[in-house]
Amino acid sequence: MIRIGRLQSFSDAVIAIIVTIMVIQFKVPSGTDIFALKDIIPTFLAYLLSFSVVLGIYWNNNHNLIHPEKPVTTDIMWANLHLLFWLSLVPFATTWIGLHYSNSFPTAFYALLMLLCAIAYNILESAIERHHGKNAKLAGSFANIIKRKVTQTLYLFAIGAAFISPWISDLLFVVVSVVWLIPDEKIKRSTFLLR
Repeated sequence: MIRIGRLQSFSDAVIAIIVTIMVIQFKVPSGTDIFALKDIIPTFLAYLLSFSVVLGIYWNNNHNLIHPEKPVTTDIMWANLHLLFWLSLVPFATTWIGLHYSNSFPTAFYALLMLLCAIAYNILESAIERHHGKNAKLAGSFANIIKRKVTQTLYLFAIGAAFISPWISDLLFVVVSVVWLIPDEKIKRSTFLLR
């Protein structure tokens, strides 16, 4: 068994690379005045959502999910790698939705990816709970259970809504982000965060 510190260091490095790839994908505007920036506004907004909310929340939650002194089992390592796989696709989806923000399929793909990230995080939580017991996370928090169900439901709606209007899906992404940026009181008092 390895210690959680090594797993956290690996996860931190992978997420840092994901963020770097997202920044590198920005194209420099061809013009030199302020109006030249208008072409990258959709990509920047997608980046802002993906970096500050999606990757930021997953990094924070992943980093604080279990007690640092606890050992990590193989199933926890695989579950963490599974989550990092889906997160590694965030730069691709972010650039695609940023370049084609008014198109249905890139938006539906982004929503599907967010749903898969949420499911992968739940699998990681379950693996940790199996090894460390129910006290290893705040699974009993009523607010957290509601947040997880609401998040996944909204991502499902966002997939379908993308084919009606991508703007509806974008609004749902923002709602999910706000839900996770406001922790419940039990989470604020705990050293653990979860998704």
